[in-house]
Amino acid sequence: MNRKHIDIRIAGLLLLALSLLFSSCGRQEKQTQPQETVKTSFYYTCSMHPQVHEDHPGNCPICGMKLIKVEMTDANGSQTNRITLTAAQIQLAGIQTDTVREAYTGEEKIINGTVTADQSATGELSARLAGRIQRLFIRTTGEQVTIGEPVYSLYSEDLQEAEKEYLLAREQQQKLRNPDVDYQALINAAQNKLRLWGMTNAQIAGLAKSAKISPTTTIVSTVSGTVSELNVHEGDYVTEGMTILKTQSLDNLWIEAQLYANEAGGSRVGQSVTISFPDLNGQTVPGKVSFINPELSDASKVDLVRISVSNPQGLLRPGMQANVSIGGGSRSLAVPASAVITDAKGSSIWLKNHDGSFSARMVELGNGNRSYIQVLSGVNPGDVVITNGAYLLHSEAIFRNGGN
Repeated sequence: MNRKHIDIRIAGLLLLALSLLFSSCGRQEKQTQPQETVKTSFYYTCSMHPQVHEDHPGNCPICGMKLIKVEMTDANGSQTNRITLTAAQIQLAGIQTDTVREAYTGEEKIINGTVTADQSATGELSARLAGRIQRLFIRTTGEQVTIGEPVYSLYSEDLQEAEKEYLLAREQQQKLRNPDVDYQALINAAQNKLRLWGMTNAQIAGLAKSAKISPTTTIVSTVSGTVSELNVHEGDYVTEGMTILKTQSLDNLWIEAQLYANEAGGSRVGQSVTISFPDLNGQTVPGKVSFINPELSDASKVDLVRISVSNPQGLLRPGMQANVSIGGGSRSLAVPASAVITDAKGSSIWLKNHDGSFSARMVELGNGNRSYIQVLSGVNPGDVVITNGAYLLHSEAIFRNGGN
């Protein structure tokens, strides 16, 4: 092999080596390119002091409450306008919502009122015949009673005689079989008397089956609710028509307040109001004016105003003091004042989305009062707005976005 051929082979080997080197570098560079990852970040904060941000669980350094964990998950660590919390986090943060709707946003009037029972939802259980109470099953006011629940056992000679009449009519029907006597009519008349005096169909059926008269009869309740009055004790002798107990419903309550004659003209039945309760740390609930007394009090010349309020959780109790906010002016699309957050960028609110997440929304506001603020743009009727806990969500958004 001459020198020329050797040079050609060496040059070919060099070209092959360079080609393999560049190919290897290309593959290495391709393998080291970053892949799309899912970045998860979280921190711990206090529902009462959202400015607290910790990277570990524990207690709030300000109030000592247990910190809650707030998680944010998105692709490539990109920022998002949505925040998702678990059901436990929502409960710990005390997040509450309301619906965007029309409300009075003009000048409001604050009047003091007192929570009372809804008199249209009260009940009364009275004795249907005379006798002595042998045993009392409902012993104190405040107990819950339902229809059909035992209230007391009664010894009554009159009731025993009525039971004998019923059993005798049944016995005559079975033994005598006189075609001239309508035994079924006698049985029905005796049954009706037993029902009238407080026996149930089940008790009457049991009496017919056993054919034995009991010395006492259990009287069951014909009303439901919370016992507000209990007028008897074991061993008491009751007469026909005597009130045994009274009940009231706490699911819906009244708030009674008074307005001077010159102030009552701005109120009307059906008007929406906002009520706050000092005993519940100022918690507010919506209500409606259900009654305005057409007559003024002779002594003080004031007008009674009654507001109906729902009490599904049982937090309200008769006797509580209430501050009723009655808005004036015209109604317009509004959000609760507690839902609005104002900073250097403007005014915003937090909304609850259909998937359960939360997102911020910039809004343009109009006039308002302590309860409601008019919204000119940014929301629609029916949107669910956060009324309590908005500052916690706002603080979390600032933390995530770095204040941008």
